[in-house]
Amino acid sequence: MNTTPGTTRTTLPWLPGIAAGGVAALVAWAIHWLVPAVPLLTAAVVLGIVVGQLPFARAAVTGSLKPGLSTASKRLMRIGVVLLGLKLSLGDIAGLGWVSILTTVLIVIVTFVGTLGLGRLFRLPGHQPLLVATGFSICGASAIGAMSGVVKSKDEETATPVALVTLCGTLAIFVLPVLWHPLGLTSLQFGHWVGAGVHDVGQVVATAQIAGSAALAVAIVVKLTRVLMLAPMVAIASVVERRRNVDRDPSAKRPPIVPLFVAGFIVAMLLRSFVPLPPAVLDGADAAQTALLAMALFGLGTAVRLRTLLGTGWRALAVGLLSWVLIAALALGAVWISS
Repeated sequence: MNTTPGTTRTTLPWLPGIAAGGVAALVAWAIHWLVPAVPLLTAAVVLGIVVGQLPFARAAVTGSLKPGLSTASKRLMRIGVVLLGLKLSLGDIAGLGWVSILTTVLIVIVTFVGTLGLGRLFRLPGHQPLLVATGFSICGASAIGAMSGVVKSKDEETATPVALVTLCGTLAIFVLPVLWHPLGLTSLQFGHWVGAGVHDVGQVVATAQIAGSAALAVAIVVKLTRVLMLAPMVAIASVVERRRNVDRDPSAKRPPIVPLFVAGFIVAMLLRSFVPLPPAVLDGADAAQTALLAMALFGLGTAVRLRTLLGTGWRALAVGLLSWVLIAALALGAVWISS
């Protein structure tokens, strides 16, 4: 076997970027450990954004590290989404009651449709309206990564929605607790509001934990009910993309009706619901899922160009902030209806 440097670069072009993603995940974990209020996945995205702006790092990010970072943002993201299914238990979701389940599903649908409409109204380019709608309505950057894999969006196209959902989810960590008591919410109502209205699971935990363990438990179950909507939303997008491919070129390769990673997500969810898995297995899967998503989100973060975003991205920022207000208002209404 030839082990010359040239051969290594040819046969394993993804290795440097994957290694960089692994190091970034460890740094994000250290940040979260030092400052627990900062969600690990949020730290990973922000770290990627920061690295992507540094002149001395940009050459590596767009050069030798690019194949591995691209692999992380796509393939590792899909594996992480599959493992995310092991967090879901149909029994826990059923325990919310039909009113809470129905309002949560409606929030996802209305936010998705509303944000998609806003994205098109503000003329966001390419797949950005779809990606922003997916991230804000379902489960943040991981949902964006899942949807981008179906519609085959470029990393640069995915970067802006990821930056927006990270920004608004981080704002929620500070804004929602300030509004907790003025709105007259109990701790359990606050947990419900956070679970229904905050984007990423880590951001939900960081926001809801200040109201106590009971509020945190409610927030997580409501949030995971929203995560459950990821599978049908991505499957529908896959069907639409399949039809578009046929219209453009009847001989073109069609994407699967149900992407493999979505099927894996559903299987993982059913496994968690009906098979008594040992705690060690669930803990290991949770750690692996967090690490994979952290690496993937770091890779997506490096594709963000703040100069471009600040110079031409005011429309995207407006869509993100309006969607953030929309889902927060809908979630608050759902809390009052369910109480």
